[in-house]
Formats: sequence, structure tokens, C-alpha cells
Amino acid sequence: MRKSLLFMLIALLSASVYAGGYRVSTQGQRALAMGHAGVAVVNSAELAFFNPAGLVYLENKLNVSAGVTGVISNVRWQNGETGQFAETENNLSTPFYLYASYQVTDWFTVGLSAYTPYGSSVEYPTDWAGSHLVNDIDLQAIYIQPLVSFKLSEYFSVGGGPIFVTGGVNFNRNINRTLTDENGNRSNVEIDASNVTNMGWSASFMFNPTENLRIGMNYRSEIILEAENGDATFSNVPNSPLAPVENGTVAFDASLPLPAEFTVGLSYKFCEKWLFAFDYNRTIWEVYNSLDIDFAPEGVPDSFNPRNYKNASTYRFGLQYQALDKLTLRVGYYFDETPVRSGYFAPETPRNDSHGYTGGLSYQITPAIAVDASFVYLRFEEVQESYDYYQENGQNVPFGGTYKSNAFLPGLGVTVNL
Repeated sequence: MRKSLLFMLIALLSASVYAGGYRVSTQGQRALAMGHAGVAVVNSAELAFFNPAGLVYLENKLNVSAGVTGVISNVRWQNGETGQFAETENNLSTPFYLYASYQVTDWFTVGLSAYTPYGSSVEYPTDWAGSHLVNDIDLQAIYIQPLVSFKLSEYFSVGGGPIFVTGGVNFNRNINRTLTDENGNRSNVEIDASNVTNMGWSASFMFNPTENLRIGMNYRSEIILEAENGDATFSNVPNSPLAPVENGTVAFDASLPLPAEFTVGLSYKFCEKWLFAFDYNRTIWEVYNSLDIDFAPEGVPDSFNPRNYKNASTYRFGLQYQALDKLTLRVGYYFDETPVRSGYFAPETPRNDSHGYTGGLSYQITPAIAVDASFVYLRFEEVQESYDYYQENGQNVPFGGTYKSNAFLPGLGVTVNL
């Protein structure tokens, strides 16, 4: 029973770090409409996220971009042998961003960004077949970053700054597959950790070898979040000396890794009205090879659990067309590799290789204000997989099936240039 509980906590923390197993890429409506490619695109304060080095090339003195995206995800699970079926509720999560830059001199710009690269809401039906692994999870992590951008020459610039991260997660699941109280209610545990913080950094450059060609690079560091004195609340536990825990709340500590990311790309303007962009992103997921849990109560052993993630790449393509003086159209596509290895596929991280199909537009309301809109259809490749490391009564009890997942992401933002 204790091993079952330990695994549950590990599963929770894995989900909380990786937002359901994948990072939701919604850090700018203009870039998102172009497949989320933006490391070499100079068109708004969205550069504060994609490539701070490019901020110094913006034409206006003050630039602001803000927006929100609605993420509606759906996961369907089925066991082909038993016919058991479950589908997540279509809950709405709303990651946001706010970027601003100010040109101090012709060669120096400062900026500030706030965004939510990790955020997820997943809810399965009550007492579904995998309720011993997860019932629901709600996560949000906010990144806040002051920035500087230096133009070293007409063709080359650098930028970056420190990152402050704060976040929290709430997670619920049944303790195991069978335990109930005297009234038949499933024994349950709810995990809550809030105000988890730490620091990181980013660094970038931009190179403009010709008038129409830009090349960019951005690196975002690994960040380890230290969750201390989180609360695990047990309920519906039978009043028996054989029960492994009692009803009530206990504390736990854990270290949560957020992986480093490296992005390189280019943009090319052609035929006066067209712009093509390509980004290659490499995320260092191998930092998440295991997770250690330190429990405060005496008698509850610390836990070590393998996850064995692998590094993964994302390929992003975007196209922009200046249709009218006030109207810009955009389309894009990206392919995102999964970091999850075979045998480690858990229902709180139900992701496989995915394809993102994107589109959007900007409309210039006034010379200083534009409205930006985007839409993404994200389709995950169907996969038949299992998680083989859940333990109950000293035995591994694999949980698997066929997963079909997709997500719809409509977004709206505003760009201000003064």
C-alpha cells in the first residue's frame, strides 16, 4: 500500500512539471499562427519570449504584446481486451502572456515578460479504470523575466536575462484499486503544492546577414523547483490497524525539474509581402530520469522512481502574407516528438508524437494598435502503450490501453507600438 502511495506522488509531480506530459506552446498569437516559429521573426514584443536579442531591432520606442489562449484538450482511453473506456472532461485552461520592451538608445533596449509555458487541466470520470493513477490535475506555472537587448553592430545583437518561476498544482486520485472505507467509498488522496519558486536564465543572439534574412538562437536554462511542505490529504481511509495511513494531512518535499530548451531558426522575406520562418527546438528532457520524494512522517520511506525520459525535438514552419495595409495573414505547422519512452506511458501524461496545424491574422485597428488572433488544432498520434511501474502488494501492476488525444487552441491578443 505504501509503495502504491509513493508511486501516486511521483506520478503527480511528473504531471505537474510537464503539464500533462507536454508543454503547451502558446507564447504569442503571431508566432502561434505561424507554427509557433518566432526565434528569427521581428514583428512585435513577442520577441521577449522567442528571442530577446531581437528586441533592439523593433522600430518603435515602446512595444507591448498581450494575449490569452484557450486550451481545450481531449483524451480517450480504451482497453482493447476488457472493453473498458474513459474520456476526459473538456475543461478549459487559459495560458497567458504579457511582453513589453522600451528602446533606451539605438543600441540598447530593456524588456519584461510574463508567461505560462506549463499549465494543464485534466479530469477523468469518477472511479474510472485508472483512478488509482489519476482522477484530475490542475497546474499552473508562471515565468517572469526582466530582459536586456544589445545591438553590437548593424548585423548582430545579443540578449537575455534572469527568470523567476512560481507555480502550484492540485492533484487527486484513489489510493489504490480496491481500498474503501466502511461505507464503500473509495479511499482517496488529494495533493496540493503552491508557491513553489526558483530562478533560471536565458541567453540569445540574432544575426542579420542580409536585408531579408535573419538567423536567431535562444537558450532557456534548466530550472529545478523545490516543493517543500506540500500537503497530502487522505480521506475515506478505513478505521483499521491494517490501513497504511490515517485520514488527515501529511507533508512531503520533492525536487521538480523543468528542462532546458535550445531553439535555433531563420526567417526570410521574399516577394515584398511574404515571410517564411523555421524554428528547430531541442528540449533536454533527459534531466527527468527519476524523481526523489522525501516524506516528513516517520515510518513512510523515501521513494525513488524511474521515468527515463529522452530528449526530444520540435520542428516548426510558418508563413506570413501581408494581404492588405491593415491585414496580415499567417499559417503554420509543427511536429513535436514525445519524450516518453515505451513502458512509461501514464494517463496523467497521455502524450505521443503530435502534429500542430495553425493559422491566424493581425488587423491594424489604428496605427498604434493591432488585434492578433490564432487557432491551433493539435493531433496526437494514436498509441497503444502502458505504464509498467505501478506497484501494489509488492507486485508490478501494468496499466495500459489505446490512447487517442487532441486539443483545440483558439487565441486572442493585442499588440501596441508607440
